[in-house]
Amino acid sequence: MKGTNALNVVLVHGGFVDGAGWEGVYQILKKDGHNVAIVQNSTESLAGDVAATKLVLDGLDGPAILVGHSYGGVVVTEAGNDPRVAGLVYIAAFAPDKGESVDSLIKNPPPGAPVPPILPPRNGYLFLDRAKFQASFAADVDDEKAAFMADSQVPWGVEALRGAISVPAWKNKPSWYLVATEDKMIPPDAQRGMSKRAGSTVVEEKGSHAIYVSKPRAVAALIQAAAKGVQVGAH
Repeated sequence: MKGTNALNVVLVHGGFVDGAGWEGVYQILKKDGHNVAIVQNSTESLAGDVAATKLVLDGLDGPAILVGHSYGGVVVTEAGNDPRVAGLVYIAAFAPDKGESVDSLIKNPPPGAPVPPILPPRNGYLFLDRAKFQASFAADVDDEKAAFMADSQVPWGVEALRGAISVPAWKNKPSWYLVATEDKMIPPDAQRGMSKRAGSTVVEEKGSHAIYVSKPRAVAALIQAAAKGVQVGAH
């Protein structure tokens, strides 16, 4: 195992799901010699999820690459200001600027963009229509796993969608971005726009919003590139 590979990687999930979806990516990174931790954020509020991420960072020895999927991109944009974070990786994720939130970023979808099947809020929480979950979120995930994801949804707090960024970490830290070209939750063009604005190193991969589940090798490859990139930059 090479010492340069043993950089910490912290994986942050998005709304409607928990950290279990990262298992495939986790296994690949572990085999490559990385120390990997997964944040189980409640997705109730941005402040709470940033705190949960910092708790995980607190338990690590040395710098980390912080990886966010979907709403997890908002979490890493804020939590990434932590001095232990060496770089950011966005996987089909929101990458907000100062004052932006998921709410503000999805307010005016481009004409013809797919509308995620989000049900009306219940007691301040959101769910996706289970019958439409696979088509919108996980079209390239096998049917059984997609059904499990739909039936094990984590309630996403409306408060979390309103959580706005104070200082976007991508302004001060290097970032990488994987655009999922078949995404029906965050339009690929919106992903391209956010990644360009953040100055990220961008790769595009054919896949659904759940590309971290369906294409773990592609996702792990970008995280490994980020880890190597920050190592090179440190010398």
